[in-house]
Amino acid sequence: MFAHEIAIQDNRLLMGFENHRYDGPWIDINENVKKNNALLKYVSDTASSQFSLVFLGYENSWNSADQIPERVVSSQLIESLGSIDTDVGGESSRYSLLANYNNGNWIVGAYVIDSQLDLFSNFTYFLDDPVNGDEFEQVDDRRIIGGELIKKFTTNVSDNHIHHTLGLQYRYDDIEKVGLYKTVQRQRIITTRQDSINQYSLGLFWEGDIDLTERLTTNLGIRYDYLYVDVVSDNPLNSGVADDGLLSVKFGLKYRLRDDLYGYFNAGQSFHSNDARGATISVDPVSGEGVESVDLMVRGEGAEVGLHFSEQDNYNLSLSLWYLELESELLFVGDAGNTEPGRASRRQGVEFAGYYWIDESFSSDLELAWSHARFREAADGEGDRIEGALPFVASVGLNWIPSDDWRTSLRARYFGERPLDSFAAQKSDDFTVINFAVTYNLEPWQIDLKILNLFDSNDHDIDYYYASRLQGEAAEGIESNHFHPIEPRSFRLQMRYVF
Repeated sequence: MFAHEIAIQDNRLLMGFENHRYDGPWIDINENVKKNNALLKYVSDTASSQFSLVFLGYENSWNSADQIPERVVSSQLIESLGSIDTDVGGESSRYSLLANYNNGNWIVGAYVIDSQLDLFSNFTYFLDDPVNGDEFEQVDDRRIIGGELIKKFTTNVSDNHIHHTLGLQYRYDDIEKVGLYKTVQRQRIITTRQDSINQYSLGLFWEGDIDLTERLTTNLGIRYDYLYVDVVSDNPLNSGVADDGLLSVKFGLKYRLRDDLYGYFNAGQSFHSNDARGATISVDPVSGEGVESVDLMVRGEGAEVGLHFSEQDNYNLSLSLWYLELESELLFVGDAGNTEPGRASRRQGVEFAGYYWIDESFSSDLELAWSHARFREAADGEGDRIEGALPFVASVGLNWIPSDDWRTSLRARYFGERPLDSFAAQKSDDFTVINFAVTYNLEPWQIDLKILNLFDSNDHDIDYYYASRLQGEAAEGIESNHFHPIEPRSFRLQMRYVF
């Protein structure tokens, strides 16, 4: 890895490149990760404006150590670092060019992206096809063009100042191919579905910050989003066009109780967009049965109230209560090629973040999040729990910088038990991992030592509950927990030369 910045009068040129190779600790899979990252950034400053041009490049290939059935590990057929299907993995690349101009009153941005993904997976092994197995391939090949135009200005109404932000955002996705294929040892044998998609999105928005008094400010916003998709499928019954538009509003208040303490309240509407194929689908690509299309855009509504308490160079504390409601939890079933509309949901919770600087060399941080997630609608044979929704997450860190040359950190993360089915009859175990890092600066060299999973935890970083079938098991498969273990304790040494 290297990074280098060149200064030429008021212009700067930053160059960076990283080459990453990794095999992993797995018993029967060499991950063979081959990842390259590249950065080239040009910045030109004047007294009143800034222009930047950024190129980002990423490419990667790998073999996957996917989740495995817990029943197979319990019966000692394989170890927890073993695999069932050793053929899965993929390749991915993304190249982007971004330009931005900002003079304080106007912001003009544009970008172009080339993105490709080729992913092989097998989660159920021999459940659907006892002869060839259930391995499948997902392909996404697209070009993206987009940009924004933003105007900032201030007006006065009586003694109040209104700071306006008026904007237009545009994006076009030219998806040459998005496909799902049945494969054996990464060789295609059946096309489940293959589509090409043109997708256009347009957003218009206004935001205003109003100083009502010296202590009280308010924020208002309104936004309209429009989405249009044109799907051409290998099955004409699943081709078609769809469009949708939503108007969203938001409102916020901020009141400064004293110099180091303020309270705030925010409420507003949002949306999440569905896979374009779900908006035009008519028949299931696998079974051929008729299915209902889903909305292209789904409404969300939320609110937050909180307190923020801070003193520069000493502490920064915040506490908030929030809720979020969605009209539907949309789900794209990747190995079936269809989209399932989920039930309406409600999430609510409490979050705390605290950062404390004990002195110039020692600091600590603590982040806590509690949440309560439930479906708001009943369904036959289903409970009200949202699968995989985390009820509690915690992160704590200690940082010690004894001198300009040395820097150390100790960080712990905790994830609580989460439901794996809608009744919470099946739950994941909780998860804890502790990492340690130390950095030594010996200009122009920098040496980093990281100890990941310091205490060699054998917790699961992924848990799912579903049916799968190994050869020799019953045709209907066996429902059980499927997990991916956290990687065992590992040491990573990195040396950097800065010039």
